[in-house]
Amino acid sequence: MIRLELKVPPPAVALLMAVAMWLAAYGLETLAFALPERRAVSMVLAASGIAISSAGTWSFWRARTTVNPTRPAATSSLVATGIFRVTRNPMYLGLFLVLAGWAAHLANAAALAGPLLFAVYITRFQILPEERVLAAKFGPDFEAYKLRTRRWI
Repeated sequence: MIRLELKVPPPAVALLMAVAMWLAAYGLETLAFALPERRAVSMVLAASGIAISSAGTWSFWRARTTVNPTRPAATSSLVATGIFRVTRNPMYLGLFLVLAGWAAHLANAAALAGPLLFAVYITRFQILPEERVLAAKFGPDFEAYKLRTRRWI
């Protein structure tokens, strides 16, 4: 079994990043900027993220496979339908969009780095190890899926 490098569940990573973004925004108030319709922008981004994550979770439940990101070896089927036709990682994309909504709400240049840092971190420590497990488990089917569906969007 290939062990994941990431020991912290992705939602916890996102929460830690959200706190770091808040601290950065309030510690570096000089980097604040005006964002017209800030509330609407942040709400649309966050709601989109929640919807995309929920669609991914629902697809896993329908396929009767694990939604636990720390146990990819427990995956019982390769899900390539629904939202998984658009992105291979809808739950992580959803967390990214929620963080983007939080960054819009904070309206601070320092906070804008948060979603990007989250994406880099999750790709390296969660997605790449998951992909190794799925490639070993599903072989050519996973490789074909990777060719037709992007990792993020």
